Amino acid sequence: MSDKLTHFDADGRVNMVDVSGKKTTNRLAVAVGQVRMKSSTLELVQGGKPKKGDVVTISEIAGVMATKRTADLIPLCHPLPITGAKVSITIDEKLPGLSVTARVKTTGQTGVEMEALTAVSVACLTIYDMLKAVDKGMVIENIELLEKSGGKSGTYYKDPHRPQDS
Repeated sequence: MSDKLTHFDADGRVNMVDVSGKKTTNRLAVAVGQVRMKSSTLELVQGGKPKKGDVVTISEIAGVMATKRTADLIPLCHPLPITGAKVSITIDEKLPGLSVTARVKTTGQTGVEMEALTAVSVACLTIYDMLKAVDKGMVIENIELLEKSGGKSGTYYKDPHRPQDS
C-alpha cells in the first residue's frame, strides 16, 4: 500500500486520479453495515407491518440504485460501469437490528470500494427513513470494507481478529 494520498497532485491541488494507464481487471468489493433498533421495531420488520411497506426489499433496491450513483455523490469517484451489484439485508436479533451487505463488481481500471460502501450507507439510511416514525433512536454503525480484489494493490480481506494498520 502507498502512503501517498492519490487525490492530490505534487503541488497539493486536488484532482481526479488518472487511471488511463492502469490495466483493466475484474474488480470486487464487499462492504457491510448495521442498523441497531428497538426489539419492537425489529418485530415490525419481521412481521412485514411497517406503514411504508417492505423495509428489507425497498432498502436493498435503494442500495443497488446508490451503487450506480456513487460518482454523483462522492466528488472524485470515477463513474464506473457496474457489472454486478447485490445488497442483502438480514435480521440480527442479537443487535437487535438489520445487517446490510453489499457486493459490487466491475471490469475496469479502478475499484468499486466506494460503490459498495455507498450501497451499504444508502440501504442503512433507507431502513432508518422507513422506520423513523416508530424508532428515532436507531443507530447506523459499523459501515466498513470487508474485502476487495483486482487491480495493482491486489486483494484485501479485513481480519476481524487483528486491528488494521493505521
